Amino acid sequence: MFSPRDRDLPRGWPGRIEGDRVVQLAAQTLQSFFTGGGSAREHDEFALEDVVLRAPVLHPPTVRIFGGDGDFSFANSAAIYGPEDEIPLPAGVEQVESDLRIAAVIGAEGAIGGFTLMNDWVAPDLPGAKARDFAISLGPAVVTPDEFPSRDDWLALVEHAGRNTRLLPGDILAAGSMRDGPFGPGDVVELKLDEIGVLRNAVVARR
Repeated sequence: MFSPRDRDLPRGWPGRIEGDRVVQLAAQTLQSFFTGGGSAREHDEFALEDVVLRAPVLHPPTVRIFGGDGDFSFANSAAIYGPEDEIPLPAGVEQVESDLRIAAVIGAEGAIGGFTLMNDWVAPDLPGAKARDFAISLGPAVVTPDEFPSRDDWLALVEHAGRNTRLLPGDILAAGSMRDGPFGPGDVVELKLDEIGVLRNAVVARR
């Protein structure tokens, strides 16, 4: 998802990155692109330097975070941030930590549509579930399953998540964990994976 730098479009448009350009695709969201069979006509073209990359899914139906035991917990789908977005500190907290995860984006018919990076931000000073309830960063782009060498048994995770329910396009499943920090106001946090890119966010004081 992307938008031209001169237009304030928080959700953005679906696009395909090709070298130093972005091809805009004729779909409203990444979810609609997936449900349309993963293809859409080309609508426009922009230089990569002239666009802002957005969260691949700004309003996911659900976010599931898998732990080392193969089970998951639900995360706050209303707390999604994109690449380059500022992350405000939660109230009463002076520092936070990053937690790098790989996130699978569900596409059509409950299958994985692609993979992206997740920063599952942590505020260790907050109690219980509130320590992870304030911010989740996604991005910078989604790569197809063919482009990403799966490092976990993603089929088993999808099967478990979909048991007795229905996975919807745009659902997020995340696995793995690599903690770093602490970070305070003014710090820029970069999480990188060669196959996907760099997910970058600045931590700022709460306004």
